[in-house]
Amino acid sequence: MAMLKRLARTPRAQAALAWLVGLYARFAYATTRWRLLGAEHMEPHVRGEPVIVAFWHERQALMPMLWVLARRQGSRARVHVLASRHRDGRFVHAIMRRFGIEGVSGSTTHGGAASLRNLCNLLAAGDHIAITPDGPRGPRRQAAPGVAQIAALARVPVLPCAAQSTRRLCLSTWDRMVLPLPFGRAVIVCEPAIAVPRDGWQQALPAIAAAMTAAAETADRLCAA
Repeated sequence: MAMLKRLARTPRAQAALAWLVGLYARFAYATTRWRLLGAEHMEPHVRGEPVIVAFWHERQALMPMLWVLARRQGSRARVHVLASRHRDGRFVHAIMRRFGIEGVSGSTTHGGAASLRNLCNLLAAGDHIAITPDGPRGPRRQAAPGVAQIAALARVPVLPCAAQSTRRLCLSTWDRMVLPLPFGRAVIVCEPAIAVPRDGWQQALPAIAAAMTAAAETADRLCAA
């Protein structure tokens, strides 16, 4: 058993598992009927205005469909997702690449200055950033300050979002991760974008967290059994 666990942690095994997970996600997405609520809030960013898309860690397995839908509407912007440098982060990167989403290794808290500069440079170039402010390890639904700091420094808004599916599996992880199952109905909710003043990001953080929770609650209500 110990040998199997070690083998599962090898780069080759991780790459194979990421390929399988990505293949399953494509199948689940393709067999689900999707609805975008709040498309008007996403529309300026489909046209090219850079944005930080923020959602709770528990919904990240559903959120790649936001970018799939945006591309169907003509978006050509590059999207980057922030994930940690350790093995779990690399695994997330490998899956996201299957949906045209590039990974950015780093943390807004550990070695934060370099990560903040990197993300601000990407936004300045017109790219989009996706962040789970309570990731990678929680506490659940408690937003770390990085999302507001980046928005203030880069002078771009934060778009609070969430997604949910009528057919799903909820894991017993710290974040209660939601995994989509095939043949359901799903909704992605985009709340109005939040502008973050350069000298007042601390005051904006609670509003960002509240909007992400509101989006999640709306998505849950629309997908209630």
